[in-house]
Amino acid sequence: MTTFYLIRHGEPEWTINERYKLRGHGRDLVPLTPLGIKQVYEASRDDRLKNAQLIISSPYTRALQTAAILSKELQLEIQVEFDLREWQPDLSFQYDTMKQLQELGADYDLHNGIYPEGETRLWESQPMMKARMEGVISKYLYYEHVIVAGHGMLFRTQYPIEEIPHAHIIELNKVRG
Repeated sequence: MTTFYLIRHGEPEWTINERYKLRGHGRDLVPLTPLGIKQVYEASRDDRLKNAQLIISSPYTRALQTAAILSKELQLEIQVEFDLREWQPDLSFQYDTMKQLQELGADYDLHNGIYPEGETRLWESQPMMKARMEGVISKYLYYEHVIVAGHGMLFRTQYPIEEIPHAHIIELNKVRG
């Protein structure tokens, strides 16, 4: 069995998005706030992480910065996994405002992350996210303990929880084979 320690990134500095008018994936380049950095340092002291053998991380800045702090504190290597990226609110990568993001998120929530019968949406569905998360996890089942630095919506495809606090750790056990 492999234990994955899913760690949501620390608090991000979202105000940068509006200041620089970032669009699409550019909105995922924001670093952590000072509070977010502190949250990750606190999480790194959790005794459960001492057995970890590797850190895998989303490619987004907030998750990579989280992974870097954990790596420094725990003396572990980081492997970047593109499929650990956060939910894609707009698969055309054109959204550019918080209002649009909130509208896309509200539509996702209205449909519980599932496209209505016979329809598609701009946003990535919950089954799409779940499949890519499980694809990544399956590659690391030969380890016993793995830290995963990533995102709340993606982690919620594996663990039923309404909201995951920043730098919160969730244990996910998966059976090899």
